[in-house]
Amino acid sequence: MPLVVGQKTAVKQKELENHYHSILKALGENPNREGLIKTPERVAKAMQFLTQGYEINPDSLIEQAIFNEVYEEMVIVKDIEVYSMCEHHLLPFFGKAHVAYIPEGKIVGLSKIPRVVDAYSRRLQVQERLTIEIRDCIQRTLHPKGVAVVLECAHMCMQMRGVQKQNALTKTSAFTGIFLNNEPTRKEFINLVA
Repeated sequence: MPLVVGQKTAVKQKELENHYHSILKALGENPNREGLIKTPERVAKAMQFLTQGYEINPDSLIEQAIFNEVYEEMVIVKDIEVYSMCEHHLLPFFGKAHVAYIPEGKIVGLSKIPRVVDAYSRRLQVQERLTIEIRDCIQRTLHPKGVAVVLECAHMCMQMRGVQKQNALTKTSAFTGIFLNNEPTRKEFINLVA
């Protein structure tokens, strides 16, 4: 008999719990001491939450909220909180996303843009790919005249380990269409999100 979604989640959670129990032991801890007894369960639930983007189809988020509208100016949703996990060290990176598009006869419900950001950021990521995935999803589903995405994030893998530079921010950008080919349009976007 095939597993239903709830059963699949429970099996995945139990498997993660077992691995985190083993990790605690490998670190030299006693996973059965009072403060750690429920840690494998808590971490398993946290990781499932932090990676829930694998269960979401970002294209369908946009496709369910496209409306015909004659509007030809820039639409910007800025300061969208980003929380993701670096795929190299499994440490968080977080910051803001600024997303703009110029409609071509169709607009999207504004809440869908932050939902797309969340769908891709709630996966194991690198910031460069995350920036491109957001851009490409909006371009692919909405077919606007152009899309612009800027992410600015702090990476715990660079701040609390390794080079340990606490004030370093990473900025990435990705553009299509008019934002790529028209310097004044790109500058307008950059000025509006600065």
